[in-house]
Amino acid sequence: MKRFCFLSLALCFAFDASFAQSLVRVKPEEAGMDSRKLAMADEAINESIKAGDIPGAVLGIVRHNKLVYLKAYGNKQVYPDTVAMTANTVFDLASVSKPVGTATSIMLLMEQGKLRLMDDVSKYIPGYEGWTDSVTGKKRPIRIIHLLTHTSGLPPYAPVEELQKIYTTPNPDGLITHISTVKRNNMPGTVFDYSCLNFISLQRVIENITGMSLQEFAKQNIFRPLGMKHTDYNPTGETLAWVAPTEKQPDGSVLKGKVHDPLANIMNGGISGNAGLFSNAEDLAIYVAMLLHEGEINGVRILGSLTVRAMTRIPRSQDGYGTFGRALGWDLCSDYEHDGDIFGTAAYGHTGYTGTSLTIDPESQTAVILLTNRVHPEDTGSVLRLRDVVANVVAGSINL
Repeated sequence: MKRFCFLSLALCFAFDASFAQSLVRVKPEEAGMDSRKLAMADEAINESIKAGDIPGAVLGIVRHNKLVYLKAYGNKQVYPDTVAMTANTVFDLASVSKPVGTATSIMLLMEQGKLRLMDDVSKYIPGYEGWTDSVTGKKRPIRIIHLLTHTSGLPPYAPVEELQKIYTTPNPDGLITHISTVKRNNMPGTVFDYSCLNFISLQRVIENITGMSLQEFAKQNIFRPLGMKHTDYNPTGETLAWVAPTEKQPDGSVLKGKVHDPLANIMNGGISGNAGLFSNAEDLAIYVAMLLHEGEINGVRILGSLTVRAMTRIPRSQDGYGTFGRALGWDLCSDYEHDGDIFGTAAYGHTGYTGTSLTIDPESQTAVILLTNRVHPEDTGSVLRLRDVVANVVAGSINL
């Protein structure tokens, strides 16, 4: 019996060890890329630092499931003192949390038969109201697909200061009550209007189906199996120590390890469907490689191949989603897209308010991870142009 227990324990440790694998690192030329051309990305990032647009950055490039570039630039902190950027720096991902944590979790539940795109959100969130035509009284439900593609008609954000007057915070229940009944701006499925409320709603769907917090579900089903050691909500320990600070606060402190987004921070206590995830380039390299390899990496399968394809294309629907440019949690060609001018039409990605972004091109099997904390120490920096420039340099360095 003791021998059996020992063997079982050894197998468990071996199983866990197989999860904690990073990507193989190779030189750019070994992955069909020109390192001399990639150096132009260094130049663009350093120019942005010199101009004061960002304090620093980390750039990661994945190709053919290998990490071909991982480099740090500038400083991760410039106030109240200066701390150099390092390649392992952990960033507040802001809205990059939407696809990585929330949408991936939704796709897992879809695979498990727990929900479908056309389900009415009120099936999972009691009292969640649809849209009513003020003239005719016609009603239309908000469906899961509307939340994922930002076509629900919900307003872009919620008034945090007003909610603080009503609720003791954090108060996720109070926030979802507000979202469930707030006036809808448009009939679902007719207008693309980017809204954090969509993904906070998806968070509640996940939690009501699974009986777990979004943090617990994502860690158990995505981050831990992939070996993403420094990806979490409300980071602690070593992960917290590696975090790049964001905005200076009225009392002179800076946010560090606390999500920058007010709804996620104040109302949801740091665990939120719209923002709140912290990660670094090496962890995100594993995640994007999993997507490029159609759901599996290092012998660990997270999603089915067809699920990844469904998640990263314009969804089939009678509502004409091709005009909105949004996939199921990802951006393909909306006004929020910043994946440059050279990658093909199959490329998708997402940006984050704090200065983070992912660009993933399945056609060339390439991903660009650009992480900055442009809101440090003041919310005055910009990476809009830099994202496109870096994506163009990376795409231009590829020799298929």
